[in-house]
Amino acid sequence: MKKITTSLLGLLLSTSAAFAEGELFIYNWTDYTSPELIKKFEAETGISVTLDTYDSNETLLAKLQSGATGYDIVVPSHNFVEIFVSEGLLQPINASELEGAANLNADFTSPSWDKDNTYTIPWQWGTTSFTVNTDVYGGDINTYDVLFQPSEELQGKIGMFKSADEVISMGLISLGLPLCNENPEDMQKVLDLLKAQKPHVKTYNSDGILERLTSGDVAVHQNWNGYSIRARDENPAMKYAFPKEGVIAWADNIAVPKGAPNYDNAIKFIEFLLDPENIAIQSNFAGYSNGISGSDAHMSEKLKTAHELSPPEGTPLVFSQTCSPEAVELQNRVWTALLQ
Repeated sequence: MKKITTSLLGLLLSTSAAFAEGELFIYNWTDYTSPELIKKFEAETGISVTLDTYDSNETLLAKLQSGATGYDIVVPSHNFVEIFVSEGLLQPINASELEGAANLNADFTSPSWDKDNTYTIPWQWGTTSFTVNTDVYGGDINTYDVLFQPSEELQGKIGMFKSADEVISMGLISLGLPLCNENPEDMQKVLDLLKAQKPHVKTYNSDGILERLTSGDVAVHQNWNGYSIRARDENPAMKYAFPKEGVIAWADNIAVPKGAPNYDNAIKFIEFLLDPENIAIQSNFAGYSNGISGSDAHMSEKLKTAHELSPPEGTPLVFSQTCSPEAVELQNRVWTALLQ
């Protein structure tokens, strides 16, 4: 993996090399950036790329809120974009003026979370559910009961994300309650659900999911559909669930944080991603769809036919939302009470 490191931000800021010409510093989700994509970008531009990673939108938000600079590219999910913009944490890229802008898919041109693509372009989009080792559990997996009322063979073998937004949203959907909930009584129901589940949870961790599943450390893990494809590549018994209660849908986005030391190089990277052939490299690696027209021609056959990318007819798709401060406060209180 050429030029890919997981250097700490403090090291980035303490060395003059961090601000040298010809570099690009990316802060992205764990195991979510194609090494081949980075290698091609470096070869074509001569720009050296350094990658650091995080495990949740909350971690990214806290990092930027702390005043950290040193990154040129970040990847927030769609329901966090408005928060980042409102707090002045992103700077405009004016995507409509960039080379390759015509390749943006209509669904991602001026999306609801970023009018006129002022701050973002799409990176990858998909769904959030969970992956089950069907060698361990042979019952119906298309229900949240598998997670929240686990059968004996799954008890103590469940992995959940370390993300308040993603865990609590799943709990709300399983109970038939609205997302971004401001009702304390509803949120108490979610807390009760998660507390009842907690004795059966092996870990709350958004890193190392693939390793835990394939090693047998857990038998079911909250997961994203693309990452579940990679788990199935390792073990055909791994199956991605499409719960009848509803499946969370999301879209991650490329953005430039305020104070980026290499803004021009960030724009070069964004224009590189607007090329259908290039973004297809990322999709083939991560196993997710993207928002660039014409990329399908460069997709692998495995990805085109993956059942993880095709929810069964009638499966409700629930797009995550940007929550109000009141809803976020309740969510944080539930999360703190759960983990204490």
